[in-house]
Amino acid sequence: MSVREIGFGFSPCPNDTFAFYAATHGLVDTGGWRLRPEMADVEELNRRALAGELELTKLSFPALGRCLDRYGLLRAGAALGRGCGPLVVCRPGFDLERLDSVTVAVPGFNTTAFLLLSLYLGQAPQARAMVFDQIMPAVARGEFEAGLIIHEGRFTYGGHGLAAPVDLGAWWEQTSGLPIPLGCIAARRDLGPEAAHRLEEILAASVAHAQAHTLASQEFVLAHAQELEPQVVASHIGLYVNDFSRDLGSQGLAAVEELLARGRGVGLLPSAPNALLAGQEIFLTP
Repeated sequence: MSVREIGFGFSPCPNDTFAFYAATHGLVDTGGWRLRPEMADVEELNRRALAGELELTKLSFPALGRCLDRYGLLRAGAALGRGCGPLVVCRPGFDLERLDSVTVAVPGFNTTAFLLLSLYLGQAPQARAMVFDQIMPAVARGEFEAGLIIHEGRFTYGGHGLAAPVDLGAWWEQTSGLPIPLGCIAARRDLGPEAAHRLEEILAASVAHAQAHTLASQEFVLAHAQELEPQVVASHIGLYVNDFSRDLGSQGLAAVEELLARGRGVGLLPSAPNALLAGQEIFLTP
């Protein structure tokens, strides 16, 4: 059987390395595909997708919303859930009413976190983009009055002496009644529908393998984790790898569509083809 190799972009965060270890290390049947890991910060992956570089990649949902003519959503591999959204952090005593007038350190302008903060404020905030693990130290040093944190920052911000007065995930759940969509896996549409469906199967099998064999990827996960404390890594994985990671299902798809619709409704995302999922035929919006 001939083997087709493609680059698979995902982040070094524990949920990604845990979920996709089996698919990239020959532990599940890939049906003749070889997924070559290309690991980078999620905002770097967003930028690469906007340039159409990777055939298969992790994306923030706003980035997906900006390149739906080129990429389609896969049902498997996504990060959605409840109680897992981005947090606004600050030093104690910060006046939250000033949030829309200060410069906020954010993990990138294409991230779901930035879109959620913009929706929460009713406008895009004044912001400066930084690699996500630099945000908490910068706020703690007083370089920024507020920061927007993702990933394992949810478990570690208190260690930096910071407060978290806004939970954007909780706000989303209260206003939408839906789980919070954070990140997804997208396939470039030129792969074709058959390939897209096969890649969904591979990623779903990889997540299932990870959940059934939790120690198989431990060395790989810890080698790439920003936060090396095993309990933090375990908490991170437990929060972000769940049933939605195997299959978005109807509720997951509804959450994605609602987030993208809200972004378009306030002009933060462009109009897009009518096909969200990879493998669907697209029609460009007039």
